[in-house]
Amino acid sequence: MEDAIRAFVTFLEVERGASRETIRSYQSDLRQFLSFARTLRPADAAPPAPEEIDAMVVRGYLAWLDRRREKKSSLARKLAALRSFYRFLNRDGRAEGNPASEVRTPKQARPLPRVLTKDDAAALMECPEGTTERSKRDRAILETLYSTGARVGELVSMNMDDLNVRDGLVRLQGKGRKERIVPIGAVAVEALRDYHAPLSRHASRVVRQAHHPEFHRGITRHDTRTPVFRNNRGGRLTVRSVARIVEKYSRHLAGGRISPHALRHSFATHLLDEGADLRAIQEMLGHASLASTQKYTHLATDQLLAVYDRSHPRAGRLPGTRSEPQ
Repeated sequence: MEDAIRAFVTFLEVERGASRETIRSYQSDLRQFLSFARTLRPADAAPPAPEEIDAMVVRGYLAWLDRRREKKSSLARKLAALRSFYRFLNRDGRAEGNPASEVRTPKQARPLPRVLTKDDAAALMECPEGTTERSKRDRAILETLYSTGARVGELVSMNMDDLNVRDGLVRLQGKGRKERIVPIGAVAVEALRDYHAPLSRHASRVVRQAHHPEFHRGITRHDTRTPVFRNNRGGRLTVRSVARIVEKYSRHLAGGRISPHALRHSFATHLLDEGADLRAIQEMLGHASLASTQKYTHLATDQLLAVYDRSHPRAGRLPGTRSEPQ
C-alpha cells in the first residue's frame, strides 16, 4: 500500500497539479489510515494491500477518529481522501471497487463563514502602521487579499510577472494550476508599489530585472519567478506565515481574529452587496461551479438578519425561522 500511496502522490503532483498543501494533506491522511489498518492485523503480518481493505475497515477508521474527538470536518476530509485514492487505483488498474464510497460522509454543522463589515475591512487595512519594510509588506498583503479575493495559496504563489499594474490586473494560479486574471484595486496597487520601491534598491540583479520599469506599466516580460511577497530572508512567504500576519492585525477587530479566507468571503459578499453579477464573482473567485458562489447570496441574507436581530429592539424571530434567538 505504501507504493500505491507514493504513486497517488506523484499523480496529484504531476497530472493534477495539486498544491503542496493539498499533497501534504492527502499524504498525511492516507498514511494515518494505513497505520490504523495495520493495527487490525497481527504484529508480524505484512501491511494490508489496497484490495484487502473493505467498507468495514473504513467505518472502523472513522469510528476510531471520532473516539479521538476529531472534528466532523476532519472525518469528512479524510474519507474524501480515501475515495480519491481508490478512484486513482481503479483507473490505474491497481484495485477494483472503492470501499470508501460505500461509507456515508459524517453529517456536520455548516457555520456561516466570518465576513467583515465594510468598516472593519477598512480598519484592518490600516492596522499595519509605520514605514518599515515589514509594515509595507503586511499592508500590501492585506490589501491584495481583500482587493482580489485570492486564496492564501494563490497569494504566496504570485510572482512579479503576474502583476499588471498599468491595467490593474493580477494573474492567479488556482486549484489544478488553472490560471485566471482578476482586477486589483488602485489602493492595493499603491500598497504594492510602496512595498517594492525599497526592495528594488537592495535587491540582487535577478530581482532588479523583476523591478524593470515595465512593472509599473504592465506585466514584466522577465519571467524571473520572483515572489511578490517575501520573508525576512528574501524567500517566498508560506501560507502559514500569511495566516499569522492576518491573525496578528485582526485581533484588534471587534469580532476578534480572522483567517485569510475571511477576506476572500468579505470580498465576495461586499461585491454582491454592491450589485455585482454572480457570474462575475464566480470568475473572480475561480469557482468551477456557480453553486459554490451562490452560498454568498445566502450569506448576505443571513448576515442581514443577524444584524437586524442584534440591532432592532423588537426583532424577535418567529420559531422555525432563520436567526432565531437562542
